[in-house]
Amino acid sequence: MVVGVLKLTLYLPENHSLKGKRGVIKKIKARVTNSFNVSVSECDAQDLWQRAVLGFAQVGTDTGHVDGALRQVVRCVEDLHLVEVGEEVVEFFHC
Repeated sequence: MVVGVLKLTLYLPENHSLKGKRGVIKKIKARVTNSFNVSVSECDAQDLWQRAVLGFAQVGTDTGHVDGALRQVVRCVEDLHLVEVGEEVVEFFHC
């Protein structure tokens, strides 16, 4: 079993409130969870209104499949054009 974790830093330069940030993050989370079989959570920078850090997790039997799914998540977030995608970190855990 392989667990893949993606930590994605997002920038919201046009945002001016936590309420606005919450709306954007909610749209991203809804689109990603409806399109892919991944778990998602905001994992850092909750009190900053122009930056967000989302964590995505995927479980599978093959590292290549899990990696491909997480890369598709990054492309999906970029294609929404709601945020600027910053740093992305992918880790794999083999159980």
